[in-house]
Amino acid sequence: MTTDLRVLEASEWDRWFGTLERAFGGALAGSADQREMWRSVTEYERSIGVWDGEECVGTAGAFTFGLSVPGGGVVSAAGVTMVSVAATHRRRGILTSMMRRQLDDVRSWGQSVALLTASEPEIYGRFGYGVGTRQLSAEIDTSRVSVKLPTAPGADGDGGTRLRYVAPDDAREAIEGVYARLVASRPGMLERRPGWDRKLLVDPPETREGASALQCVLARRGEGDDAETVGYALFRIKPTWDSAGPKGTVVVDQVAALDPVTYATVWRFLAGIDLTSTVSASNLPVDDPIQFLVSDVRRARLGVRDSLHVRLVEVGAALAARAYQAPVDVVFEVDDAFCPWNEGRWRLIGDDKGASCERTADAADLSLSVRELATMYLGDTSPAALARAGLVRELRPGALTEASIAFASPLAPWLPHGF
Repeated sequence: MTTDLRVLEASEWDRWFGTLERAFGGALAGSADQREMWRSVTEYERSIGVWDGEECVGTAGAFTFGLSVPGGGVVSAAGVTMVSVAATHRRRGILTSMMRRQLDDVRSWGQSVALLTASEPEIYGRFGYGVGTRQLSAEIDTSRVSVKLPTAPGADGDGGTRLRYVAPDDAREAIEGVYARLVASRPGMLERRPGWDRKLLVDPPETREGASALQCVLARRGEGDDAETVGYALFRIKPTWDSAGPKGTVVVDQVAALDPVTYATVWRFLAGIDLTSTVSASNLPVDDPIQFLVSDVRRARLGVRDSLHVRLVEVGAALAARAYQAPVDVVFEVDDAFCPWNEGRWRLIGDDKGASCERTADAADLSLSVRELATMYLGDTSPAALARAGLVRELRPGALTEASIAFASPLAPWLPHGF
């Protein structure tokens, strides 16, 4: 079989995207508006296709994002997306060839980190991706569970927070303002490029699964022209009735707030909407406050799964781009068969103000693969936890503890939305 792997041309987009849709079992776009949104955010120079004659048989793309890393910094990252291989052309090396080309390209673009969300996580481990963030889900029985406001000393009720309904499109600027202020506070969040505000609010009826159109509530504090938006919720209502009466579900899309009181106030509102008895949220940080604010955590039915998968394309540059919670001076022996320029020993020296990471001939302190290094990168999983799984080997006594303390993040890393 002879195939042609090349950069995507704008004139090829419909066939390219059609290949992707078919691989995922149907229409990904859901509507003409949503399809045009995906077209508008496609970065053609960062997208590739594999062609068998006139037929597109493989797709892959990359978005340009700023990724928040521990210490409050932001690094330029490639958001890998739209990866597919036609079922007629599986097991012929097409995926591997696209991953090879893509990681070479990411390196040439000067980006040290690649990111993706995986439909099948086992596929990407062999290309050096590791689980960098996880997400919490909740199914809260609001007929039995209440949401508390903060009770720390000095807490003052709802702090004067006022909630009001706003059409999602009309709230776009306020939503983006709150989100932008939160990015640096938590690793794993993405600085959004123009156009992504539209993506997050596209609401085709065929994707609602029986729920209402998207609704928005803004939380504001202050009066008149001095009032400030300090939080928001995007959600849908899925009505359900049985012989006992209404049992609707509030399907939470996003909740964000600039302070604990506002966050609790918004959640208390969601838990008290008339004609509902459940609040369902599928993507929250694993340390989300809601699990501490509910009156009965067992009736919140919490679950955890993988979310963002991370790949260190340039080990030295990636490790030097973040800060560390405590002083660290360790030498890593890194195995990376797919990107051999990362193989060998790297000396990381850093603290909460910054870091350097350079090649060294010094004796190694810790031995691991680039996949484990990616899993540690944002602070979700400690080197010590990976060592207990036999995936990190300590060569200098004490190095494992030192690295585990340094790589930790005060807040759990979290990817707020897919791409």
